[in-house]
Amino acid sequence: MPKKGLKLVSWNVNGVRAAYKKGLLDWVKKESPDILCLQETKAQPEQLPEDLAEPQGYHAVWHWGERKGYSGVATFHKKTPLDLRRGFDMPGFDGEGRVLASVYEDFTLFNIYFPNGQKDEARLKFKLDFYEAFLKVVDRCRAQGEGHIILCGDVNTAHKEIDIARPKENSKVSGFLPVERAWIDKLLAHGFVDSFREFEKGGEHYTWWDTMTRARERNVGWRLDYFFVTENLQPRLKRAFILDQVMGSDHCPVGIELA
Repeated sequence: MPKKGLKLVSWNVNGVRAAYKKGLLDWVKKESPDILCLQETKAQPEQLPEDLAEPQGYHAVWHWGERKGYSGVATFHKKTPLDLRRGFDMPGFDGEGRVLASVYEDFTLFNIYFPNGQKDEARLKFKLDFYEAFLKVVDRCRAQGEGHIILCGDVNTAHKEIDIARPKENSKVSGFLPVERAWIDKLLAHGFVDSFREFEKGGEHYTWWDTMTRARERNVGWRLDYFFVTENLQPRLKRAFILDQVMGSDHCPVGIELA
């Protein structure tokens, strides 16, 4: 009998309490990922129902921002990691609750909700600085012997024209600016691979749709959610997938399976 792979899933739920009311835990039970990473949870521990704070069969870790109802990430693990880290250990970035790192024997997993740069120039600068800070954290991990790294989450940028339904119309919009897309190139040059593109070269695969324009019905979307793995984990990639039929958020879940 073939050995079961390790299934990792990531989902920007755009409010975990709203997703909970729409059946999040039933979906988790059915999908049964070994590790589930959530972003944009928008909740602090005291606001969570008990069965959500620690879902059955999982060790749950939450990281939240100082501002209520904003940002936040959570990671549900079937197997408790060796170590857990909240944030980058950089004061300028850690107040918004955007980063959880789970250290296992054979890899370090980063669950990150990257900033959105659409509000104004200051937020775009914060986003770009946050991007660069992550690369410094990767270098720090490698220096301490953690060479196998997985990054998942809402990166808030579509990488190439194939990753967005309307590239020309959005070329000057944050989320598809040349400077943001260039950072993903830089991440790949830093020794990462885009897991989804290892298996799927075609277009019209998106993970976020604007709810105001009912864009999902027409599949006018952006691919903003990713699993990047370091090149040394590439041989273990069995598959990568986008669960675009799963509702409950303006994003859909994405995932990978490792041998």
